[in-house]
Amino acid sequence: MGSERMVKYKMKITKDNVFYSFCSRNEQAVRVDAPATLDFETMDCFGNQLRNPEDIMEEINWDRINPATGPVYVNGAEPGDALKVTINSIELNEKGTVCCLNEEGILGARIEGSHTRVASVSDGKVHYEAANGLKVDIPVKPMIGVIGVAPEGELNINTGTPGKHGGNMDTTMIGVGATLYLPVAVEGALFGLGDLHAVMGDGEIGVSGFEIPADVNVTLDICKGRAQEYPVLETEDYLAVIVSKETVDEACQRATELMQEIIAERTDLDMPDIVMLMSLLGNLQICQIVDPEKTVRFVFPKKYIPGLMF
Repeated sequence: MGSERMVKYKMKITKDNVFYSFCSRNEQAVRVDAPATLDFETMDCFGNQLRNPEDIMEEINWDRINPATGPVYVNGAEPGDALKVTINSIELNEKGTVCCLNEEGILGARIEGSHTRVASVSDGKVHYEAANGLKVDIPVKPMIGVIGVAPEGELNINTGTPGKHGGNMDTTMIGVGATLYLPVAVEGALFGLGDLHAVMGDGEIGVSGFEIPADVNVTLDICKGRAQEYPVLETEDYLAVIVSKETVDEACQRATELMQEIIAERTDLDMPDIVMLMSLLGNLQICQIVDPEKTVRFVFPKKYIPGLMF
């Protein structure tokens, strides 16, 4: 949409402009016309409080967890629209942190206390070193953990929780080259992002990815009247629906239903063929299972159905 239109803005929103809940009452950091290309300077999910080996989780301020940079008020964005977010680039800091702690995550009951590893990032790799001296160079795959818009009405959803508005979806596909379509629920959308990861496995089973400050460049645009119930992600090869619910089973059910509805809207395939093609070619994938709402995605390869796109 609007590829021929001139991008009117290129500005940087610094980490001095952060918020901790998605809400229509948040004061805007900047107001722009669409399309607008913006740089976001982000802190890591700990608010940059665990940047050195001697920093411990027991001493951090938990009120500063999961800061999102923004929000951005997009002129003309109205309820029922989709905010189109194209991720142009992610520039990672030179070091980051991963952690685990007692009673958090799937294996939390098997851990005593809290543990952090601070590691450097260079040459496209995270240079992880275990307590026993094992060194592992892990290729980076930068992704955005928290990205979203304000929810409807007076809802106030903390940045650690995902939902229809986006939020802390921790979806590994939300990286450079992807386009995310977020359902606008309030005027101006009030968009923000944060919680960058240099690399993370699907599920984020230990509560933490490789948490890292970063600079993120995105282009924001508006698709009038095109909002879906939940965020939709599109890459060159795939279309994905991202759903967060109280349980994984509920999220799987709704993500599958929504993908079926999208395919039905865009093709003349009948229901049996849609179901069979989704069963043959589609993938249900867990994004994260450690937040207050659990997030899954249904991913379908576009090449098999002509015209399948957002």
